Amino acid sequence: MEEHAEALEADLLRYYGVDLLDWHREALSSRRLAVLVRHLPPDSAFVRAREGEAAEWGLTDHLLAAVVDHLAIANWMFASVNRDEYADPPDPPVPVPRPAAGTATAPETRDTGPPDGPGPAATDHAPSAAELARFFG
Repeated sequence: MEEHAEALEADLLRYYGVDLLDWHREALSSRRLAVLVRHLPPDSAFVRAREGEAAEWGLTDHLLAAVVDHLAIANWMFASVNRDEYADPPDPPVPVPRPAAGTATAPETRDTGPPDGPGPAATDHAPSAAELARFFG
């Protein structure tokens, strides 16, 4: 929390009308402060400062990236099958980069096996690229 104290202070004022100095003045308990910080919305400055670009990606963004990837693969497969027999095969598509993974894995090498745990609906976090790949794979 110390490295993002300014963002935290701004968010506490913006979302809750609470001054962070109240904690130093002992007018705000540590427990209450922790609860407020844990429940800051994903678009808060503190969450974005702590998690970076990954905080800006929601379920819709991950699903849209998966749709784009699958459409690109379908187009690549269509072009590969319908190319001239002597022509060079088209280059495979590059997946949309996801912030959680840094760079996405190539479609041929990504793991599409069954998930190891509960799916995205059973957890409180945005699905990872690997979870989406397993879901759509």
